[in-house]
Amino acid sequence: MSANQPPPPYGQPHSPYPMTQPPGVPAGMAPLATSGQRFVARLLDTLILGVIWTLALAATGALQSAMDDPNDPDIGKTAISAVITFIVYFGYEGAMLAHDGQTLGKKAARIRVAVLADGDIPRGKGWSRAAVYALPGIAQPILLGTLFWLLNSLWQLWDKPFQQCLHDKVAKTVVVEAR
Repeated sequence: MSANQPPPPYGQPHSPYPMTQPPGVPAGMAPLATSGQRFVARLLDTLILGVIWTLALAATGALQSAMDDPNDPDIGKTAISAVITFIVYFGYEGAMLAHDGQTLGKKAARIRVAVLADGDIPRGKGWSRAAVYALPGIAQPILLGTLFWLLNSLWQLWDKPFQQCLHDKVAKTVVVEAR
């Protein structure tokens, strides 16, 4: 090497994200979101779900029925409210993810959903992801929806290397930091 030449490069090529990524993550993709970031985002989105649920209960008369006689709520109206709630929530989550990969909760937590193959905004895959997450909630009155949600959401804690929930696996997405 002559005195006029710079030293040869070493290590990995420069990336704007200094953290090492699991194998298979496209070069330059933002770091995976932490489970804490994902929890905060989902908690905020669950508050939105609660508002939708309350509005659906009020619109169907199930809320008034429960207030009139707490020991004998109208199960039919409550079931209709559940169907309305999870269809509306599916629309909210699907539209937001297809648009820019972020729900309001994800925006607040500074994370986003990305296509695993290329890091792009999920577009149509956002709808698949939302369907697997939201629509099983319709079965919530018989606890099936609740059990699926719990398993689905906890899946990321043992999934390696991408920390995907079941809805991520179906849509082939990951959750990354949004900067």
